[in-house]
Amino acid sequence: MRTKLALITCLLGIVAACAGGQEQRAAYSGASQPIQLGGSAFDAANSLQLADVEPQDLPGLHHVYRLSEQIISGAEPQGEAAFAQLEAMGVRTVLSVDGKIPNRELAATHGLRYVHLPIQYSGITGDELMKLSKTFRELEGPFYVHCFHGKHRGPAAAAIGRVVRDGAPRDQAIAEMRQWCSTSSKYEGLYKVVATAQMPSPESTNALEYDFSPAHTFTGVRGGMIGIARKWDLVKEARERNWQDDPQHPDVSALQEATQLHQIYADLCRLDELNEKPSDFRDWMHQGRDASARLVRALSDCNQQPEAEGVASWHAEALAASKLIGDSCSSCHAEYRN
Repeated sequence: MRTKLALITCLLGIVAACAGGQEQRAAYSGASQPIQLGGSAFDAANSLQLADVEPQDLPGLHHVYRLSEQIISGAEPQGEAAFAQLEAMGVRTVLSVDGKIPNRELAATHGLRYVHLPIQYSGITGDELMKLSKTFRELEGPFYVHCFHGKHRGPAAAAIGRVVRDGAPRDQAIAEMRQWCSTSSKYEGLYKVVATAQMPSPESTNALEYDFSPAHTFTGVRGGMIGIARKWDLVKEARERNWQDDPQHPDVSALQEATQLHQIYADLCRLDELNEKPSDFRDWMHQGRDASARLVRALSDCNQQPEAEGVASWHAEALAASKLIGDSCSSCHAEYRN
């Protein structure tokens, strides 16, 4: 029975991909029941065997799976071609759970609404689960759900959509994460939420005040400092790996983390609140902003000039820039951490 359901789901996705302009069905108001785990949620994701389905690579879109008529999972849309492709597929709402602020302006030119709700690799919080559920229940589908590479956080969020929008069984939803989207076993927390969390009721999500923001940013200086600390840890880890991607976290890259670190610094330095802080605190924030921009340029040069003769130059520049970031963090912590 379960195998038949998987095949039917796959066929429905194929039919929907060819008929994106057809009338959308109403959102499912409930949610399937949690499953009881006898071991890990990742192991449970293999208890229901799905038909083999290869991801689609489309213009500007990679690792794409149409999980149902309403839910599509994939990587971050890249450029004009990607949003034109999403429009052609009938997508109405794009949901990003990555930390990077999405290109909502370009999406809007193709009639697409963006919702930005970053989540972590470790799992999905109760507040995030409420907002995801409200998004899937109340906004217009089909939905294109993405993180960076479309393999871990994005599929987990898409699985929430499968449960609360489509009413898909939990074992089906986690099987799609593992067997189709290739969500890693390292992210057990994501699997566990999809498999076992009590989904918010339609009444609770209806009562929730949430503006479906297209751009989530940390608020205030305090929020900026929290974001800097998290991203700086990831950049330091990348530096220890000689700027290579982390094999233990396949959805993380040095350039991506450095770019997001700079974005947080830049947002913080634009705050009026920063002008109320002591001059040395402001100076360290500006140093971090400028040094992180320098690091992004160095890592970008690495991507553009991977040949051996260019390695020494960008590598030395990346190390120098990261040292300046570290110096500003250490100095600020020594004076103001508490």
